[in-house]
Amino acid sequence: MTQTLVLYDILSNLPDNNWSPNPAKPRYILNYKGLPFVTVWVEYSDISIAMKAIGAKPNKRSDGTDVYTVPVLSDPNTGALISDSLEIASYLEKTYPEKAIFPNNSESSIREFDSAHFRFIIPGIKPIFARSTEIMSPASAKFFIGVRSIDVPLPWDATYGEDWALLEKGYNTAYEWYQKTDGKWFMGDTFSYADIIVASCLLWFKRVLKEDEWVRISSWNGGKWAQLLVDVEKECKLA
Repeated sequence: MTQTLVLYDILSNLPDNNWSPNPAKPRYILNYKGLPFVTVWVEYSDISIAMKAIGAKPNKRSDGTDVYTVPVLSDPNTGALISDSLEIASYLEKTYPEKAIFPNNSESSIREFDSAHFRFIIPGIKPIFARSTEIMSPASAKFFIGVRSIDVPLPWDATYGEDWALLEKGYNTAYEWYQKTDGKWFMGDTFSYADIIVASCLLWFKRVLKEDEWVRISSWNGGKWAQLLVDVEKECKLA
């Protein structure tokens, strides 16, 4: 019998807490594969302290310095403690191969997709960052601004219209990717981690944005993105 895994995620003041896109990715995988797990919620401002305390490995910033992040997954079945959502996905696929998320040896191509997906979202991310601070505690919001403004300089609300246009442009690119195959998934009729990557960001947007802002995203590309989020949550038994 599989022992219960532990997922470390970021606390918020939203009902059910979950909002952050990177911890959402292993959450989807764990549900999809039917693996038992519990969540430990961590204040954003306390991530470094909490992850050091459990012995998690830091990731690297672009300048080479260490940074502690979540998600982190602890697996008592193997003793593994894994940082970084993509490495967690790879670990779960190798350790629990039933219900593949990298079907047909697609891990390397989906790793490339993960990087490409980040590149098309980041130019228009300022409004999302601004809204994210509104669902955190004051201490965590201050810490989030300090960390994220290193790569995405403040202010985050000065070019609202332009940023939304950039975000929509990114999703138009993603829509072209999805249109290259028949079927609702990135790989046509085959569900994969690529769809989880996209859905995790959509979940983030839906959770932190104002209702009219989410309606705006929901209207893009004929409603593709709102429907994809629904489809992924059904596939992962979260809806």
